[in-house]
Amino acid sequence: MHIQPYLFFEGRCKEALDFYQRALGAEVTMLLRNKESPEPPACPLPPGAEEKILHSSFRIGNSTVYASDGLCQGQPNFQGFSLSLSAPNETEAARLFNTLAEGGQVQMPLGKTFFSPCFGMVTDRFGVAWMIVVVESAG
Repeated sequence: MHIQPYLFFEGRCKEALDFYQRALGAEVTMLLRNKESPEPPACPLPPGAEEKILHSSFRIGNSTVYASDGLCQGQPNFQGFSLSLSAPNETEAARLFNTLAEGGQVQMPLGKTFFSPCFGMVTDRFGVAWMIVVVESAG
């Protein structure tokens, strides 16, 4: 059994995919636009939504994330969760954190904690909350 997050960007999915490719090295593994659907939409979509993304998947490291434009209502609403991203070292953690922070908002600057030599929280430009952590090896 697997749990994969499914993010609804409400019209900004392609922009988000492009950003995550640049920021995190994400690899888009599947992309289906509304106009390519074999069935008519279950819910009415606004005019021009034919080019918007019905379903996509992308990989970051060994993890798969699903994403869509949803109902294309303009403003994504991500609340009550964060995506946790493990970095191999502090240099990479800082790179990931700073890139995700571009156009976003730092919630907790990167710093040492009791559980990590480097941990921070940031909300990206799309409203997705991230926790960047360097996991110390039990060495």
